[in-house]
Amino acid sequence: MTDKLNELTAAGVAVWLDDLSRVRLSSGGLDQLRREKHVAGVTTNPTIFAKALSDADEYNWQLHDLAIRGVDVEEAVRMLTTYDVRWACDVMRPSYDGSAGVDGRVSIEVDPRSAHNADKTVAEAKALWWLVDRPNLFIKIPATEEGLSAITDTLAEGISVNVTLIFGLDRYSAVMEAFLAGLEQAKANGHDLSTIGSVASFFVSRVDSEVDKRLEKIGSDQAKALKGKAAVANAQLAYERYTEVFSSDRWKALEAAGAHPQRPLWASTSTKNPDYRDVIYVEELIAPGTVNTMPESVIHAYADHGETRGDTVTGAYDAARKVFADLESVGVDMADVIATLEREGVEKFEASWQELLDGVSKSLAAAGSGKGAPNKAAKGNAKAAEKAGGA
Repeated sequence: MTDKLNELTAAGVAVWLDDLSRVRLSSGGLDQLRREKHVAGVTTNPTIFAKALSDADEYNWQLHDLAIRGVDVEEAVRMLTTYDVRWACDVMRPSYDGSAGVDGRVSIEVDPRSAHNADKTVAEAKALWWLVDRPNLFIKIPATEEGLSAITDTLAEGISVNVTLIFGLDRYSAVMEAFLAGLEQAKANGHDLSTIGSVASFFVSRVDSEVDKRLEKIGSDQAKALKGKAAVANAQLAYERYTEVFSSDRWKALEAAGAHPQRPLWASTSTKNPDYRDVIYVEELIAPGTVNTMPESVIHAYADHGETRGDTVTGAYDAARKVFADLESVGVDMADVIATLEREGVEKFEASWQELLDGVSKSLAAAGSGKGAPNKAAKGNAKAAEKAGGA
């Protein structure tokens, strides 16, 4: 039987999992995906953690200890999430070592409420880097205007960064500029560039969701014919910019000093519209040196019926530009689309963060009253984490 995910990996696309939970860690599920499904990295976000902590008893023993210590809810959230990420880093360490530090990365996001505060973002990035204390960690920083300087300053400290919530081409260009500046400063600060990693998370399906809504409102046959085309075209043109930046003399000087390129990471690649092929945002975005982070359902779908047709990006630039021209001709303002998506992206993660805080606050109260006391299974999971180096 054809190993479709291996074919995708061979085409230059690193398969990453967009999910994490203590159940997945304690059951060995993440390690199984690494060994059997070519999963070479993990991404998380506040929504993922909010769901994980609301669903499982595996957190009870730690919540009990945190409640006894009397920690506040924000510290508790950091202790809970960094515990899982540290454990995941250890699980993914073989991928990290086997790829000379390129893959095997696990991401944890700064508090999204700091997305428009560069100084606070950098301070938290440094704190998370210290807390997790693993070389294969990525600190996720939103690509807001204020986040650009935070990206540079964090990289300059020798800290690896996953830049998230990128929707538009101009912002993506600014992110790559921030990356280059950060590595130049890191080099000046005496850091080993070969140890610093970065990806730029370019969101995909949400673009179609927003554009399709506007096309449906316009209502003409010409407009409706463009549904489902904007997201892939947007990402393809982003890759064109990537190839230009990472073939420049400026980049070659950093590469000569040991730096790895900041790979484009296709995020939000599950299909939101059931009328679209469930692996469209994987099949249409195959190009060398990219990452595609997927929910487990998409990983399994691609393993079952995905088609790796070689590079589906670099020959599509002119067609992608025509999609943009056609969208403009029917009245879709892509600049407004991108601005809307960025604003909503930060707002959604802020809401998920608040949901996480509220959930942990209730759990701490229950643990302190004895209602959330640790059970034997939870204690066993803690010991398993310690053996894996995740404690």
